[in-house]
Amino acid sequence: QGYMLKKGHKRKNWMERWFVLKPNIISYYVSEDLKDKKGDIILDGNCCVEALPDKDGKKCLFLIKCLDKTFEISASDKKKKQEWIQAIQTTVNLLRAGSPPPHKEARQKRKELRQKLLAEQEELERQMKELQAANENKQKELETVRKQLEAAAARAAEEEKKRLQTQVELQDRFSLELEREKMVRQKMEEQVAQKSSELEQYLQRVRELEEMYKQLQEALEDEKQARQDEETVRKLQARLLEEETAKRAELEKWHLQQQQTIQMTEAEKQELENQRLMKEQALQVAMHQLKQLELERKEALEQYEEVKKKLETAANNTKSWKDKVAHHEGLIRLIEPGSKNPHLITNWGPAAFTEAELEERQRSWKGKKATSE
Repeated sequence: QGYMLKKGHKRKNWMERWFVLKPNIISYYVSEDLKDKKGDIILDGNCCVEALPDKDGKKCLFLIKCLDKTFEISASDKKKKQEWIQAIQTTVNLLRAGSPPPHKEARQKRKELRQKLLAEQEELERQMKELQAANENKQKELETVRKQLEAAAARAAEEEKKRLQTQVELQDRFSLELEREKMVRQKMEEQVAQKSSELEQYLQRVRELEEMYKQLQEALEDEKQARQDEETVRKLQARLLEEETAKRAELEKWHLQQQQTIQMTEAEKQELENQRLMKEQALQVAMHQLKQLELERKEALEQYEEVKKKLETAANNTKSWKDKVAHHEGLIRLIEPGSKNPHLITNWGPAAFTEAELEERQRSWKGKKATSE
């Protein structure tokens, strides 16, 4: 990323822009704060980049050719120009070959580096343990020598004169060994301090990585819990959908049965309505002939309404009303096609009652009329 000059497509003027190269795109902004984005250069296997000679007072020119547009860019110096051309060409080559972006390779390298550092740390710990064991052995040896010297000094007290020269030589020799051992220990301590500093830095990096890993684990646990919640909700929705489908099927079945019942009821109502129309026509004829029996006609109409309600109730409750009527043949007779004989015209219509029933009803009406008078 960096500042370069870009030639406009319409005004052909040169403007300074901040360019950012990504694995498959070059974005350019007004400044490096990346707030005002001006455009993108989409890179693919068909793109190419080539250097241009200096012209129009501009130096370090190069050209980016895409399928739909061509971009002229001026770098700050030849080194930047070469770096940008090489980076863009590398990106295009990776896109043509279908290779992964460089940041993935860098991620793999970082992983390998972490593994290498971990192996080095383990090797360093092993070496430190070995050095510590060697140091302890050397301390034990020195302690043994010191004890031996003390014993020799105790014995030399008795034979000081005889072994004085030998004791001086042993002390000088021991001093030389101590000096040598001191120098070795100092070097070892310096190495240990250096390794400890490196180990501390490495442990700091390990702790940071462990913290990042812990955060990643928490994020994964949250995602897993969210997926489980989503699966539970999805199963609940599926179960509710199945129940809704079953209820809908049951409701449709009930609706179909209700429609069939309504159709049957409508057909029966239509039949009764036709019968009622026929009876009303006959009743109109009877009204002209039986004006003197108006009170009896009103009573007959009330009885007719009661009989009509009973017939509608019986039609809705059962389809075998003909059998019931057959048991009461003396009271009600089915309306059937009339015979060729002269019809009996009553307020109920043609052939609504038998002659005996009509006579019986006439006597009843006359008796009621006489009583009322």
